[in-house]
Amino acid sequence: MDPREINPQEYNKFLAEALKLIEQFKSPEWAFFVKTSPHKERPSIEPDFWYKRAASILKQFYLRGNVGVSRLRSRYGGRKNRGMRPEEFRKSGGKIIRVILQQAEAAGFLEKTDGEKSVRKISEKGMRFLEETADKISKSKLNEKEK
Repeated sequence: MDPREINPQEYNKFLAEALKLIEQFKSPEWAFFVKTSPHKERPSIEPDFWYKRAASILKQFYLRGNVGVSRLRSRYGGRKNRGMRPEEFRKSGGKIIRVILQQAEAAGFLEKTDGEKSVRKISEKGMRFLEETADKISKSKLNEKEK
C-alpha cells in the first residue's frame, strides 16, 4: 500500500514506533538539549522527538525522491519572532537532519547519488520498509472495522 493513502499523522506515529526497533536509529545524548531551529525558543520536550523527525524525513524522501539537507532545513524551518520587528523565516538546524540521514544510510534506507550535488535518494530497502509499514496500518484498521 502507498503511504500517501494513509492519514499522515497516524502514519508518522506508526513509522516512528517501527524505527525505534531498528538499532541504527538511536537518539544521541545531545538531542534533548539542542533547539531544532533558530525560530524555536526551547528544545523539544517530546521523548520520541528523534524518531518522529526521522519518520518525517524518510517520508519526505518517499514523496519527493532526491532531497538534500538544505531543502530539508527549509522544510522544517519557521517564522522567527523578532520582538517589535516583523517576523522572518529561518531555516532549521542541519545537525539533527544530517545525523538522521547518516543513520538512515547505515540502516540501508537511503543511498547517495552520483553527480554534481551530493544528494540522497531512497533505496529499494527503504521503499519496501515504508510500504510494509503502510500495509501494517491498513491491516490493523481493517481488523478494527471487523470487530
